[in-house]
Amino acid sequence: MPLLIALAAVAFLYASVGHAGASGYIAVLALAGLPAPEIRAIALVLNVLVASVGTLQFVAAGHFRRDVFVPLALASVPAALVGGAIALPAALLRQLIGAVLLFSAWRLAGGATPSDPGAMRVPRRPVVALTGGTLGLLAGLTGTGGGIFLTPWMILRSWLLPKQAAAVSVAFILVNSLAGLAGLLLRQGVAALPEPGALAPLAAVVLVGGTLGAYGGSRRFSPLWIRRLLAVVLVIAAWKLLAG
Repeated sequence: MPLLIALAAVAFLYASVGHAGASGYIAVLALAGLPAPEIRAIALVLNVLVASVGTLQFVAAGHFRRDVFVPLALASVPAALVGGAIALPAALLRQLIGAVLLFSAWRLAGGATPSDPGAMRVPRRPVVALTGGTLGLLAGLTGTGGGIFLTPWMILRSWLLPKQAAAVSVAFILVNSLAGLAGLLLRQGVAALPEPGALAPLAAVVLVGGTLGAYGGSRRFSPLWIRRLLAVVLVIAAWKLLAG
């Protein structure tokens, strides 16, 4: 029961800011003592489920920006595949990324939250695509969905309002997670997937937590709270990276 409650809480918190919770699931499952090979597959499946319900909720609420998502996604997926094949000094990479996430959390937690859509300025499509490729590469290097970098970037650079950024990020995470799951199946076959009986209760609780979190983030929580919740998520992710 504590495992299910923890997974539901992770799904709720992450989904409320347009993320899917892979890093949180990995931490919870590792603490529960599951074998490492199983953890990756389980976390990936849970990520796809929560990203799916999050995408549906944020799109239904009218926050999705297709013009921003498409160039980001088209550039990120192949770049993430390249990043996954590159080996860098793991400790140095974790420290650098952890520091960036902490700085982003500090910036998001303070300062005014823009509410005027007219003040937002999305750059030209090549710049958006370059950003998608860069963050996709970083996602591949770090084994994440990339949203942990994309959401604060779009908010702090005044591309999109917080809920719009969350909507684009959760769809971005969904396509990257699906690509990761497809790659896993191509390499290891269906045997890589967890047993349905063991997965079912985990999937059920993250779907409930993720649906409630995405509903709150897309329709109920204020933009200021979105920023603050995102700052909390970034701190958690940074702590996980820096703790190694």
